[in-house]
Amino acid sequence: MSYIHSFTSAVLLAAALSLGTAGVTVAAEKKAVPAAAKKAKPLPDPVAKVNGVPIRAAELQKALNAFNKSPSAAQVPAGKEGEVQRFLLNQMIGGELMYQVAKNTPFKDQQAQLEAALGKLKQRFKSDEEYRTALKQQAMTDQELRELLRRNLVIENHIEQVIAPKQTVSDAEVKEFYDKNPETFTQPEQARASHILITVPAGASDADKQKARATAEGLLKQLQGGADFAKLAQENSGCPSSKQGGDLGFFGKGQMVKPFEEAAWALQPGGLSGVVETQFGYHIIKLIEKKPAAQVPFVEVKQKIADSIKRRKVTEATKTTLDEATKKAKIEVFLK
Repeated sequence: MSYIHSFTSAVLLAAALSLGTAGVTVAAEKKAVPAAAKKAKPLPDPVAKVNGVPIRAAELQKALNAFNKSPSAAQVPAGKEGEVQRFLLNQMIGGELMYQVAKNTPFKDQQAQLEAALGKLKQRFKSDEEYRTALKQQAMTDQELRELLRRNLVIENHIEQVIAPKQTVSDAEVKEFYDKNPETFTQPEQARASHILITVPAGASDADKQKARATAEGLLKQLQGGADFAKLAQENSGCPSSKQGGDLGFFGKGQMVKPFEEAAWALQPGGLSGVVETQFGYHIIKLIEKKPAAQVPFVEVKQKIADSIKRRKVTEATKTTLDEATKKAKIEVFLK
């Protein structure tokens, strides 16, 4: 199980992960510099030290630059730019502390995991050139990104190898959560239906629409005369569900387009609709069954609840680890 935590380096959060926006172009470099960046005062170097390890001004500046290009920058009130700097620096201090705690924890296949993480990041881009352009926009080198990813993986490894195994979840805790949150585990009313769809392409002429409707009405007459619904769906429906005889499985209210939903929910099990028009074409709907609202059985959600409680405990334990490391650390902040 992988645990997402909030102690990753702020540069990795704000800069490296922002590389995942596909479609980056060189033109993006010409955007106006946000107000927060224009008003920022020169940074001391280093901006802080964590147990003697410096956090360089350039690292914080990269995080600030990435933040200023994000949608969040527009939400920063005038005069609050200093608070953004301090927030990012605090995140970086937390990341450095967690790295110092984690770096001596044995880590198997570190290089392989690093390559996999970098590969996953690169997959968000259409080409290597686009990836390189994004790096340039963040004023980062490939090696710098690799190091940021490596440090993040080291922290994740420590959480998974040292912190997570100590967090246990009892059956009693899981059952208590289930019993105290019945609304969370209530399955709304559901219907199961099959349909035959005679598709109508966007922009079809009136004549084509009339032809499609006539086809649907002809199939409806066959069904009313006792024809096999699944067979006609397989032979005539333009929906992928035709392979299953038109069976759409179970769905709740609000999951289908309105005309389809209204027609389906008005039927009784075994009932057949008339020809129903939607933006996709003309449907004939057969309601198979309805399920009333009911609580999901405990056995079906037991593992999901246990996993959720475990993640919460790991997050809390990781925060405790950071708090304890902070109390023991020598942290010097030079940012004013």
